[in-house]
Amino acid sequence: MTDPQSFLSTARQVITDEAQALEALAEGLDDRFAQAVDLILNTKGRVIVSGIGKSGHIGHKIAATLASTGTPAYFVHPAEASHGDLGMLSEGDVVLAISNSGEAPELANLLAFTRRFSIPLIGLSSRMDSTLMKNADVHLQIPARGEACGFGMVPSISTTLTLAMGDALAIALMKYRDFRPENFREFHPGGKLGARLSKVSDLMHAGDALPLIAADTPMSEALIEISQKGFGVVGVTDADGSLAGIITDGDLRRNMDGLLDLTAEQVMTADPTTITPDSLAEEAVAVMNQRKITCLFVTDEAAKGPAQGLLHIHDCLRVGLG
Repeated sequence: MTDPQSFLSTARQVITDEAQALEALAEGLDDRFAQAVDLILNTKGRVIVSGIGKSGHIGHKIAATLASTGTPAYFVHPAEASHGDLGMLSEGDVVLAISNSGEAPELANLLAFTRRFSIPLIGLSSRMDSTLMKNADVHLQIPARGEACGFGMVPSISTTLTLAMGDALAIALMKYRDFRPENFREFHPGGKLGARLSKVSDLMHAGDALPLIAADTPMSEALIEISQKGFGVVGVTDADGSLAGIITDGDLRRNMDGLLDLTAEQVMTADPTTITPDSLAEEAVAVMNQRKITCLFVTDEAAKGPAQGLLHIHDCLRVGLG
């Protein structure tokens, strides 16, 4: 019969052991980490990440994180490197080689290649006396804390520490380069993350799709514009073309008595809430939720000049926001 408490106790111990190891890693960081950052910042080429087994899996993630945060990087499998992929390395690149023991035989040819052609090598290992670290130009050492299984056989604590070191390296580089959300979106155009980083200008309707009428337009014509454009609203412009107001279904209900005898200016809500094209779409959703409205006209800054577009809540929902 299973013992749930035993399972929970084991799980908590694993997480506690890894958390304590992470604290030791943070406390042990020194100038060698800064040297690794400087080396990458001064590299004209790319960061080539390599490792075998579980270190390879973590290396894939580190390379992907570097590449998505402004540091050109890719992963090279050390076994494939020995069969032609060493040709992917070139002058100006830097290699980040990962091995907990520092003795992975599959890395031998890669290490020899970096030494032969003077390609800078960053070693990431728990053993300073290992072959990897003896050959490395810069050393990223993780604490030797064993593994969570208690037998030192199942990569767990070591892989968590390696992953954390890679994250620390990528984010230190990102912050130095002042890598911003708009830059991040360039590398993440799809999925939930891409949606969160979408700008209003990416989703808004513009040009002939905009429902706009002049202030002196009769409401009989305004209703036609609302119906034809299909957004349930119409923007009202003043003499110089600036957005002066907006007519919604609420405005229509408040003016039902004699509506067709009125002009757009008499029915509209003046100075409507707007948003700029460079704002994040996520910010627009927050504004719509707060104001309990379903769309926003898009204008430049606070000047509220001519309407450049219209963003509807449905456009945001369609890409996964809301």
